[in-house]
This record gives sequence, structure tokens and C-alpha cells, in this order.
Amino acid sequence: MAITSANQLELLQTAEAVAREKMIDPGLVVEAMEESLSRAAKSRYGAEMDIRVSIDRKTGRATFTRVRTVVEDDAVENYQAEFTVEQAKQYLDDPKVGDEFIEEVPPVEMGRIAAQSAKQVILQKVREAERDRQFEEFKDRAGTIINGLVKREEYGNVIVDVGRGEAILRRNEKIGREAYRPNDRIRCYIKDVRREQRGPQIFLSRTAPEFMAELFKMEVPEIYDGIIEIKAVARDPGSRAKIAVISYDNSIDPVGACVGMRGSRVQAVVNELQGEKIDIIPWNDDQPTFLVNALQPAEVSKVVLDEEAGKIDVVVPEDQLSLAIGRRGQNVRLASQLTGLDIDIMTEAEDSERRQKEFEERTGLFMAALDLDEFFAQLLVSEGFTNLEEVAYVELDELLVIDGVDEDTAGELQARARDILEAKAKEALDKARELGVEDSLVEFEGLTPQMVLALAEDGVKTLEDFATCADWELAGGWTVQDGERIKDDGLLEPFDVSLEEAQDMVMTARVLLGWVDPTELDGAADEDPAEEEAEA
Repeated sequence: MAITSANQLELLQTAEAVAREKMIDPGLVVEAMEESLSRAAKSRYGAEMDIRVSIDRKTGRATFTRVRTVVEDDAVENYQAEFTVEQAKQYLDDPKVGDEFIEEVPPVEMGRIAAQSAKQVILQKVREAERDRQFEEFKDRAGTIINGLVKREEYGNVIVDVGRGEAILRRNEKIGREAYRPNDRIRCYIKDVRREQRGPQIFLSRTAPEFMAELFKMEVPEIYDGIIEIKAVARDPGSRAKIAVISYDNSIDPVGACVGMRGSRVQAVVNELQGEKIDIIPWNDDQPTFLVNALQPAEVSKVVLDEEAGKIDVVVPEDQLSLAIGRRGQNVRLASQLTGLDIDIMTEAEDSERRQKEFEERTGLFMAALDLDEFFAQLLVSEGFTNLEEVAYVELDELLVIDGVDEDTAGELQARARDILEAKAKEALDKARELGVEDSLVEFEGLTPQMVLALAEDGVKTLEDFATCADWELAGGWTVQDGERIKDDGLLEPFDVSLEEAQDMVMTARVLLGWVDPTELDGAADEDPAEEEAEA
């Protein structure tokens, strides 16, 4: 693509040819040519000069001009491109700072080196324009399905021709041991489009749960029309999947619509996913009911939900245990992903044994702490009492409903419980003070002596230390790593402190220390707690 001034139309012809080939605006190519010619002219006339080139879009004639700018008397740095008001008077009638004097200079014949340099500039500009066009075209297509042709395979990654660009299907985004040959047709989900130094990178996936959701949208018109919604998808790519659907039209069965006549609709998705078995489950806002559906085909006897911990205990008959867990834990793992809950499956016998063990532990606690006989302690547990705090501070009427308990007995029970709790509190406080806990933390409202001791044992000994804690550090929480939920233990979690209570205590401590303006708390309460902690 050597450029000479001999044939002026050649510039335009070259620009149009390149633009057509790369599918970009010819104007961008002409601008690149103007820049390359300008560089060539500077190498001839001097790098200090401000030489500009303008190519006529109709004739292809290149006009070379030298530009000098009027600046303040003491601001002249480049005498080839700038001059003072006084110096400009011989060229301009009434020069002012900022005015430009433009004069045409003879065009430059480009030698071999200059032409090569110009070619590199043009190619660089064309590449940049091509990358911008490709990014703009694909950035809004993230989250959709695309068809392409396999070009080649590099280290297990498949390079796919997607029309006006190339995309990459990474090895870990392929289903099982899929193998592709050049020119094979492939259907993928556009997972991400990123602008990188070497150009836009289009990342594809065949293992993403969204890929299955989009395939169903293509096969089931009711999903495309919004009558049926896919609420959740969980996949073990190439093996098994669960998809939860809900219908907003009572006359349409969401599961039946997704299965199709004689299974035609779901079979089309199964074939695309290399035979992946798909369980289609009706969505339910009630989490335990939804979980029972999600564990199909296993039958569930009982569900116990702990919403705060995001944990759920599922009791199944003995003969249903292996079916509920699935091969290598697949069924329960997919159900956990689908519901977002940590599921613990046990048989009816194991559940009975666990409840019996809890009953015996609580009975033993009351016998030892309150000096009760076994029968009386069992009565307390049967009525739902689980710890000394409940006995000590419950309304007296709740103790009087127990057979054989009168007001004197109830009062004695509460007095014993309170004495024990006060003794434990004093012991915890003494230990905390030995560890160096300051009064500012001991006297902070909401913290019991046992809580203060737990904090001190982890190095939190002042109100300042407490104020720097994040709410999840105190109350505990769950994080997701590699698709698995991992438990983060909180310092105050054994005392049943919720995330909201931890957040309120931390913010109160920050207000007391003057770190936070209390007038801003109302607005901060509406923000994401994680963002709040990051800012603090």
C-alpha cells in the first residue's frame, strides 16, 4: 500500500478498498492517511514544525500546510510552530493570542522508508477502527446465543469464527470431552465481551446455566413471550441439570410447555447439550415447598428451614436416601444450587436420633445447672425451653403451664437460673479484663460479658477495634467459591447475633467515636452493607 503524490486518486481508491475489506468508515482510513503524510512531511521539513495534511474527499488531492499559532510573548517554546503577537503582525492584520497563520507548503514526495512508515500508521489506525467496530457490535450481544464456525483449536481452547470477528471457547467452558474440527458448526452463549489491548475479546460458553435458559427460550414460545419465566437453573454440564419455571397464566402448565408434545421441546435442548438430562421443576415462592420439588424424583418426609443461616435440613425415608443424594451427590448438589440453600439430608432414623440427642443434652443442662430431677428437666425441654436464659427471663405464666409448677416453684426456678447466669457473666467479665479489655467496650450497649470475652480472645479489646469490624465478621455469613458455598464463622455468631444487629452495633460504635455523622445514618441504612463497610 505504498502512497505517492503522483496519482492523487490512488489515495481514495486505497481508502475505499481498505474500508470495504475491513467494513469500517472510509473517512477513518483517509484520516489515517492524512496523519501518515503529515509525519512524512515533518521528517522532510523538520519535526518541530506543525505540518498538517488535508486530503480532498472527492479528488484525492493532498494539501500540505504549515500552521503557526500566536502565543503570549513569554510563552514561545517552539519557534517553528509558535510566534508572538508582534512577530505575527507581518502575516496577520490584527493578530490575537490563539490565532493561527496557515500557509501552504510544497507537497512531499514519499521515499521508500517514508512510504513504509505511512503504511504502518494506516494499518495501525485501521486495526484500531476495526477493533472499535467489533467491540461496539458485540458488546450488546453478551447474554445471547450465537452460531459460528470452528476455525482452529489452541491448547484445548476453540477459536470460533462468529462472522465479523473471532471468539474463544475456553477448555473449561466446553461440555465434557467435546471435540471440534475446523469448519464444524457450533452454538454458544456469549458470556462476556471485553476490550483488551490486543482487541475485543469475545468469550463463549457452553457450560453456563444461562446457555440452557436461552436454549429453552428459543424452543418454548411461551418463555420468549414472557408467559413462562425461568426462575433458576443449575447444571452439571454434560450430565444433568435442573431448571425451575413458573407460569403467569393459570391455564398454561409451565412444566408441560417446556417438555412439549412427546418431549419434542426438551429433547431439542438435550440434543444440543450432548444428552444432558434435564429435570423441569415448578417454581414456588415457599422455599421448603420449592426444595421438595427440586429434590425430585426423591420423596421428602420433612423439611426444617433455618432462614438466617441459609441452611435446610431434609428428612427422607431410608429407601429414598440414595435417590435424594444422587450419584456422587449430584441430585442434592443441583438442588442446593437451584434453591441457594445449604442442604443437609438425613433419614427418618437419623432425624429421630438427632432430636433424641438434643433432648438429652438439654435435659442434662437443666439437671446440672438448676439442680432438678430428670423428670422435671424433661418437662421443661418438652415445653420448648432450650437454655437458661429462656427460663430466667421468660414471663412467669409460661412456667405455670407446666404440670406441677406453682408460683413459688416458678420463682425459685427463675432465681436459680439468674444466679447462675450472673455468676457466668462475672466470670467472663473477669477473664476479659485480664486480657486487657477497656471499659469503653465493656459498657457498650448490646454486648454481654460473654460477647466481650469472645471479642477479647480474638484481639478486639477497645471500642475502636470493635468499630473497625465488618458486620459479617461478627455475625458470620456465607461466601461462594468455585460454585460452592463456604461458611464464614462470626465472633458473635454463637450468641445468635444477626447480620442486621451486628451492622447496627458497629454503626452505633462509629457514631460514638465521631467517625460517622448520625444525621447520615438514615441514608446509609438504605445502602448496601458491603459498600458501607468498604467506605468506612
